[in-house]
Amino acid sequence: MSKQTILITGGAGFIGSALVRWLLANVSVKIINVDKLTYAGNLDSLPGVENNPDYIFSQTDITDRTAMTELFATCQPDAVLHLAAESHVDRSIESGLEFVQTNVVGTAVLLETALHYWKSLSDKQQQLFRFQHISTDEVYGSLGVDGLFTETTPYDPSSPYSASKASSDHLVRAWHRTYGLPVLITNCSNNYGPYQFPEKLIPHIIIRALNGESLPVYGNGENIRDWLYVDDHVRALWTVLQKGIPGETYNIGGNCEKQNIDVVKDVCALMDELVPDAAHIPHESLITYVTDRPGHDQRYAIDSSKIQKELGWQPDENFTSGLRKTVSWYLEQTDWWQHILDGSYQTERRGVFRQSEGSGQ
Repeated sequence: MSKQTILITGGAGFIGSALVRWLLANVSVKIINVDKLTYAGNLDSLPGVENNPDYIFSQTDITDRTAMTELFATCQPDAVLHLAAESHVDRSIESGLEFVQTNVVGTAVLLETALHYWKSLSDKQQQLFRFQHISTDEVYGSLGVDGLFTETTPYDPSSPYSASKASSDHLVRAWHRTYGLPVLITNCSNNYGPYQFPEKLIPHIIIRALNGESLPVYGNGENIRDWLYVDDHVRALWTVLQKGIPGETYNIGGNCEKQNIDVVKDVCALMDELVPDAAHIPHESLITYVTDRPGHDQRYAIDSSKIQKELGWQPDENFTSGLRKTVSWYLEQTDWWQHILDGSYQTERRGVFRQSEGSGQ
C-alpha cells in the first residue's frame, strides 16, 4: 500500500510541530505542513525535516481559498489535521479580529476546500478521508469547584479566543451534518512541553526564573487548569484519526488539575534543583501577583474517559515527569528560545492593555 498523505495546518506551531516530529519518527506517512509562519510559527521547531523525503512545507495562509484549492489538488491528501489557529488568550483580548479571521474564516475556507476535494474522490477514497479539527477545552467556559467537561458540555466561551474556537467547532459540525464531510473534533486541555512559544505560562516562568526576573501570577493564582504533555496529545490525535468515528468529538486531557500558583512553584522547585548555582535561590522568592486578566476562567478539567474507553488512549506522562522533561529542555535549548526573544517578541504582559506584567495562564 502507498503511504497515507496527511495535510497538517499549523505544523510549525507548538502542537503542530510536535505532531510532525512524532509522525515522522513513528509512522510511515507523507506530511504536507501548511503554515503561514506568523509570530508563533517557527521552522526551528522542526530540526532535520528538510532532508526527509516524506515531508513537504508550504508557507500558505489557510484563508486563501485559491492557494488551498491548488494545494489540495497537487498533494491529494488522505486526511487533514487542522491545527492552524491564533491561540493566545491575552493576544485575543488585545485584538480579537485576527482571531476571527484565522480561526473562523480560515476554518470555513478550509472546510469548503476540503468538501469540494472530497466530492471529487472515488467512493472508496471518500470513505477513508478524514477532516480532523483540533480545538480546546476553553470553548466550554469555566467550571465550578467540581465537575468535568464532557463531550456534551454546553459551550460557554469567555474570551475572543475561545469564542473563535467555539465558532470553528460549530462550523466543522455543520459541514458534517449538512454535507456529510467525514469530520472528527478533539478538545484538549492545557498543553505543555518542549518548543512551546515563550509567552505561555510554563516556558514564560522558566525563562524569567533563569534570568532572575519577577514571576508574575494573575490574581491570586488559584485558577485551575488540566495539564497535558504535548507528546501525549499528539499520540491521541493520531489515535483519533485512525480509530475515531466521523461526526464524533473526543476530549483529551492529562488527568492533572493544578492551580496556576502551584505550577509556578513546581517550576521554581525544579529550577532550584537543576540550576543550583543561580543567584536567585529560592526561585519562589521571585513570584509576584499582578492584576488578573479580564474574563479569566476559574477552572478547566477534562473528562477524557471516552477516548480512553472507546479508542484505547492513555497519557504516558504525569505532571511531575512531564514538567521535569520540559524544564530540562528549556535549560538545554537556550538557543531556540533566545532566538525568539532576540526578535520581535518580548516577554511583556499581554491581555490587560499593557497595564502590568503577566504570563500566558
